[in-house]
Amino acid sequence: MRYLIVGCGNVGMELARRWTARGHKVTGTTTSAGRTRELEGVCSDVAVLRGSDQDALAEAARGAEAVVLTVSPRLSRSFDAAQRVAEYADTLAGTARTAAAVHPRVVFTSSGSVYGAGGGTVIDETAPTTADEDASPRAFIAAEQAVLASPRGAVLRIPDVYGHPRDIDYPARVRFAHEHLGGSVPFAADALLYRIDYRDAAAALDHVVSVGLTGVYNAFPDAEVPPTNAGAFGEICKAEGLPELAFRAEIRTPEVPVTSAKLRAAGFAFAH
Repeated sequence: MRYLIVGCGNVGMELARRWTARGHKVTGTTTSAGRTRELEGVCSDVAVLRGSDQDALAEAARGAEAVVLTVSPRLSRSFDAAQRVAEYADTLAGTARTAAAVHPRVVFTSSGSVYGAGGGTVIDETAPTTADEDASPRAFIAAEQAVLASPRGAVLRIPDVYGHPRDIDYPARVRFAHEHLGGSVPFAADALLYRIDYRDAAAALDHVVSVGLTGVYNAFPDAEVPPTNAGAFGEICKAEGLPELAFRAEIRTPEVPVTSAKLRAAGFAFAH
């Protein structure tokens, strides 16, 4: 089989590693020519392109069994509401629309922000998406709609990704917020701090593609309900001797439990 992975960050690279280890041909993409050699370590081919470039993406997708989108907006443009508008629209919605236009089988890695704070007692894939106007949920929802308009489109909604050796750990994230963001973050205090290990995120995408799943699936580790942002980061601030963070609640994510029963019923199991 041959696959195209658009956006080879930690999850995309892990997915490529899994597939090439099984003998599949994988084309990985990056927007930075400086990362070509890194991607060549796990991919059969590397393409330097932006996901919204239709001609380039069509050429990279030629002959692929599936196109998997693991694109992420630049972290430096994620903390400010105004900067999020163009960044999220181009990186997420633009890439999804282009991919859906050039290939019939697209799998998009989405976010729990599409649910907003949520409601009721538990959130599953039938829960309505949020009407929040922030660029994060709006762009993720637009990207999902573009992919799901195709009969073979699939969306995997995941929470915060962690665990890769290159990741910034949570104490470092708190220090960054205090040193560079004035101790203020765009998230909500009462949101549950769901996290997924990058290997589980890659495994879930692998499962969606390999089993041929279509539609929407949650990939939230749901064996237990995590603490809130305020609770988790408050403990970190206390341990680091730092002031409490201020939560601006611009990006709302679930404040009630999320279930991944649908994905587990399709045969997937979280390993981390």
